[in-house]
Amino acid sequence: MAKVSILNMAGENVGEMDLKDEVFGVKINQYAVHEVVKNYLANQRQGTQSAKTRSEVRGGGRKPYRQKGTGRARQGSIVAPNHVGGGIVFAPKPRDYRYTLPKKLRRVAMKSALTSKVAEKEIIVLDDLKMEAPKTKEMVKVLSNIKADKKALIVMGQKDENIIKSAANIPGVTTTLVTTMNVYEIIHHNSFILTQDAVHKIEEVYA
Repeated sequence: MAKVSILNMAGENVGEMDLKDEVFGVKINQYAVHEVVKNYLANQRQGTQSAKTRSEVRGGGRKPYRQKGTGRARQGSIVAPNHVGGGIVFAPKPRDYRYTLPKKLRRVAMKSALTSKVAEKEIIVLDDLKMEAPKTKEMVKVLSNIKADKKALIVMGQKDENIIKSAANIPGVTTTLVTTMNVYEIIHHNSFILTQDAVHKIEEVYA
């Protein structure tokens, strides 16, 4: 069972915490992580790209010039793809890129991502994270105290608007909840910051 130090907002060590091996100590499955990240990025695509095929381009109703005798290559329409302003061959059309993955694969990927953060010593557990009011300066100070990287993901057990607003204007810092965090965000950030409450909820969901 892995152990991790518990820090307060001043960056002081206030204890230790055991992390369940069923969640934070599994065998890392790179295939599952790759598939889930690929799925996440595909689901983010808007799929609104569009171009006109030759049937949709205006014009081309008559033959541009006679078939023979001009010395030029024969042409049937000015909207053919080989003409400037003509249609596009296999033109992209609006489509939905979303697809789903099996629940078991998603769980394996999540546990693998969590385990990788423990293995790489990029996990930071706080005893608590609270602010009386939204203060970006205070959040910057906390991140500095706990020696968090510029790319940090803060995971909360419960939604806290003061924390969300305090971190909103800090480049590279993202806030999320246990119920909405995803594998891409976890591996995309160098510092994985959790409150004790968030750790308990993660273990409750994924153990």
